[in-house]
Amino acid sequence: MADLKFLDNLASLFELLPGVGKKTAKRYAYYVIEKMSDEQVDEFAKVLVETKNKVKNCSICGMLSIQEPCEICSAKLRNRSKIMVLKDTKDIIAIENMGEYNGLYHSLNGLISPMDGIGPNDLTIDLLEKRIDKSVEELILATSFTPAGETTALYLVKILAREGLIISRLGYGLPAGGDIEYVDELTLKRALSNRTFNKK
Repeated sequence: MADLKFLDNLASLFELLPGVGKKTAKRYAYYVIEKMSDEQVDEFAKVLVETKNKVKNCSICGMLSIQEPCEICSAKLRNRSKIMVLKDTKDIIAIENMGEYNGLYHSLNGLISPMDGIGPNDLTIDLLEKRIDKSVEELILATSFTPAGETTALYLVKILAREGLIISRLGYGLPAGGDIEYVDELTLKRALSNRTFNKK
């Protein structure tokens, strides 16, 4: 029997990616070996290593970035009286791409999910608390309408509510159980315009 351990080793690395099973991983491995040139493989490996080494979480908002602070936190023309709180960088990009919001962001880098062993201390909530001063007028909670997203939003309202701070939630238009990153821009615009408010 032919020794295909080299193929299994490569395929096992592709299996680390979300949504990639054994068959897909082996197809990727065959493609790399049979179809990609040496130059393409070298470039692929180089970019992978450089990206992993250079991209870090912004120390202010938690968003993935190659600069510190990130480009959005550094931008002087952003509306600093509003902070939109989202699950992660993918959700931030989805909101940013629609071009309707000019405030700041905060990436929680996850959602509270006791069943998955994820609690408040596993998120960047401590960074968010430090950011909320008298200059912040509104906190927009843009977590998804899933059990984890709702749990996280309720927890944030409980610990962050204070006099003079408006805490709003994205409005109707977002499907129950849906993730922000998969929602079309028109629906996101409608949800942003029709957010609900809580003011202490």
